[in-house]
Amino acid sequence: MLCGEYRGMVIEERMMKKVEAIIKPYRLDEVKDALADIGITGMTVSEVKGYGRQKGHSELYRGAEYAVDFLPKVKMELIVEAAQVEQVIDTITEASRTGKIGDGKIFVSDIEKVIRIRTGETDAEAI
Repeated sequence: MLCGEYRGMVIEERMMKKVEAIIKPYRLDEVKDALADIGITGMTVSEVKGYGRQKGHSELYRGAEYAVDFLPKVKMELIVEAAQVEQVIDTITEASRTGKIGDGKIFVSDIEKVIRIRTGETDAEAI
C-alpha cells in the first residue's frame, strides 16, 4: 500500500475502491456494456427503491389515486483498483446520464481487503 503523511500521522492510501452506482433501471445494459469496453467485467447488481429530489409521484389505479414514494432503481457495486476509479466513474456517468432528474448517484469508498473464497487469492488478484 502507498503511504503518505498528514500532520505527523501516517495515512495509508487504499489500493482498492468500492464504486456503488444508483441508476435508472433501463440504463443498466448501456452502463454494463460501457464498463465491459474498459475491461470491467465483474459487478453485483440489485433492484432497489428510493427517492431523492424526485420525491416520487402519484398514480391512478382502479379509480383510486395513490402515492408512489419510492421509485425503482438499480444499484451496481464494483470493486476496482484505485487507479481505475476515475475511468469507472466517467464511464458510468456518461452511460447512465439522461439529463433528467433521477439519473442517480455514485458513491466511492475504500476497501481494505478482498478474498476470493474458491482460490484464497487476495486483494487485486481476487477482483
